[in-house]
Amino acid sequence: MSAPAALSLPTRHDGDPDRVALVVPGVGYSPARPLLHFAGSVLLRHGWTVQELWWQIPDGFREFTEEQRIAWVERQVAEAVDAEGGACRLLVGKSLASFAAGLVADRALAAAWLTPVLTVDPVVRALRRTPAPTLLIGGSADKLWDRDLADSTGHALLELPAADHGLELPDDPLGSVDLLREAVTRLDSFVGGLNG
Repeated sequence: MSAPAALSLPTRHDGDPDRVALVVPGVGYSPARPLLHFAGSVLLRHGWTVQELWWQIPDGFREFTEEQRIAWVERQVAEAVDAEGGACRLLVGKSLASFAAGLVADRALAAAWLTPVLTVDPVVRALRRTPAPTLLIGGSADKLWDRDLADSTGHALLELPAADHGLELPDDPLGSVDLLREAVTRLDSFVGGLNG
């Protein structure tokens, strides 16, 4: 299911055993990177059990068809969700993780998608049909983000001006920290709304 975390970092942080949140990485954006690290902290603050998914992108992944990439991501996420025995209620995913949006919609899981890949039609269609609470966060300078498509899903969203696919500002580390704070604040509000 998951490759061991770098430096043997824990991949599970216990909270409420009946409310498990799965944190899913991007291609090169692990659960230890800032957006997902602080997402885990937000979830723990609200009492959730946090299970991190760590994966090794297969060789030749760039040559996979869109359908093959979606199938690979869905398999990884399904295995992780199924391992929780029905306790998984929320997914927080970065970029490539959004290729599992169809699975998440089918299972009616709440989700927070950080920089979802809105240039892939099956992702957008899945987001439009998902019944569960969903948050989309993207940057206006991200080529994989489209504000109009994000709006068309009918879900809550936050667009960060001038932010790239990492939700950062090129050559502006302090401005990037401000954007990180804004994204984490919005995620905190979203997760808090799920508790009530």
